[in-house]
Parts: sequence; structure tokens; C-alpha cells
Amino acid sequence: MFKISHQYYVYILSNKKNGTLYIGMTNDMERRAFEHKNQLVEGFTKKYKLDKLVYFESYQYVNDAILREKRMKKWKRQWKINLIVEENPSWEDLAKDWYD
Repeated sequence: MFKISHQYYVYILSNKKNGTLYIGMTNDMERRAFEHKNQLVEGFTKKYKLDKLVYFESYQYVNDAILREKRMKKWKRQWKINLIVEENPSWEDLAKDWYD
């Protein structure tokens, strides 16, 4: 039997280095980053202009991504910053070249 593989992502947005942080989860990282960049999402990310994708990780199973997102949201701020710096020390926008 053929099984379709899915991807799920847990991600962190910011507005600048060491700025405000937002943790989210999606099944389409490219679409979700576009929505945030263009302020199409009402709420926290639009209010604080969080449009830089500074970290993300992928999962095959949705339950793993949901669990990771919930756990990360409970982390101390410094733990989140450490995670970003470990993978993306300059806090570069990882989605900056995704769109024309």
C-alpha cells in the first residue's frame, strides 16, 4: 500500500535579533512564512511585526510537531534564544530568498 508522506514544521519568528519571539506549527512552511511576511495573519505576529523566520525544524508526524511546539512554548526565553543562535547565529531570515 502506498502511503503519502507529510511534513510538519515547528518554527520561530522574530522581528529582529534578540527581539520578540513567536513559536508556531504548520504543515506548509513556505505558505506560512509568506502569510507572516505579508501580515495576512491577524493577532500576535501582525501586532508585533514578526516577519523573520529565524528557526524551524521538520517532523513526519503531526503529533510530534504539536508536542514539540507545546514544549518549546513553555521554555524560558533564553533557551529559545540559545536554540536560534546554535543554528542561526546571525538571526538571518531563513525565508528571505523563498519568494520573488
